[in-house]
Amino acid sequence: MAERVAVVGAGIVGVAHAWREAARGRSVTLFERDPRAQGASVRNFGMVWPIGQAPELIDTALSSRSLWREYLDATGAWGHELGSLHVANQQDELRVLEEFAAAGPDLGYDCRMLSAAEARRASPALDHEATLGALASPTEIGVDPREAIAVAPAWLAERYGVELEFGATVVDIDMPRLQTADGRRWEYDRVVVASGADFATLYPDAFATASLLKCKLQMMRTGAQPEGWRLGPMLASGLTLRHYPTFSICPGLAALKERIASETPELDKHGIHVMAAQNGLGEVVLGDSHEYGGSAEPFDNEEITRLMLRELRKIFALPDWDLAARWHGVYAWRSAGGVEFEHKPAPGVTIALVNGGCGMTMAFGLAERRVARGAPVGPKQPAFLKSRTTEAIHD
Repeated sequence: MAERVAVVGAGIVGVAHAWREAARGRSVTLFERDPRAQGASVRNFGMVWPIGQAPELIDTALSSRSLWREYLDATGAWGHELGSLHVANQQDELRVLEEFAAAGPDLGYDCRMLSAAEARRASPALDHEATLGALASPTEIGVDPREAIAVAPAWLAERYGVELEFGATVVDIDMPRLQTADGRRWEYDRVVVASGADFATLYPDAFATASLLKCKLQMMRTGAQPEGWRLGPMLASGLTLRHYPTFSICPGLAALKERIASETPELDKHGIHVMAAQNGLGEVVLGDSHEYGGSAEPFDNEEITRLMLRELRKIFALPDWDLAARWHGVYAWRSAGGVEFEHKPAPGVTIALVNGGCGMTMAFGLAERRVARGAPVGPKQPAFLKSRTTEAIHD
């Protein structure tokens, strides 16, 4: 009899685990508290972004990218191997990019420097006198997270026989038993809790003990650009260099950080680093910001929107800047411990999430690694931890 596995949460981490478990012949049930996933997994750029991962993770990021290509081919969801440009419009940004271009290939990154003229030819959005040059990488894939997540359940059910329990709120796990809010009970050999930051409602003590915070990000999206205009590669400004661990190897990074902190402290206050990506509908997704823990208000901050648009307009030129939508997302974050968080609060139960907002990039690769090797025991936690909430969880 096939091993029975429950996956709680149908966001990108849950989909990844359900897929990789079912691909190995396990009998998988995917639980989601809502009729469809609505959390952080559908509220992001849709950037599969290996260039943003630290050197020790580049192999896993590229493995995840390969699985994304397989997934897009199998589901028919929109995806495009757009690549990326990190754009410099300050001399210190150009210096950091040049330093990384010199070191990156030896570390496993496929990247090279473009002159200002080459960068402008690569993207019409860089038809801007401020552009000094750009770091080009071909490895990044653009997806529409709304579509990519929406098509997953039916595909998993049809292709792999995954049972779907949507609109089913998991309220208690006491192995081998799992119970939903409507009183139904199942028995499983293993349970993977992949509900992102919301696992705190099922295992609050584990969330607190792991020193996790919730990070709120604000984003926005234009309507379809006129006359079929295309952005080309996904774009990241020089502000992103202080955010992604990739660039921590660059000697010039410290001076860049100091300059930004001195000239524009409001950007550091709100964790703003701006990027742009265009989906298959022609819409351009723009953002973003980072507010951690108690500083994250439930209401969107119009000052953050204004600052993001100010910085975006400095370096990118879009035909139409009119906004069609604004929103925020929330993901789990901690300052130490890397992108992979795993914890076993009880025998047979694994809490799995991707730390730091890189779930779209890393979830497939990390899930494949976990499923292939078996999830290790995470940080040591008190023995009394068990679920005891009646609230819903989802990714």
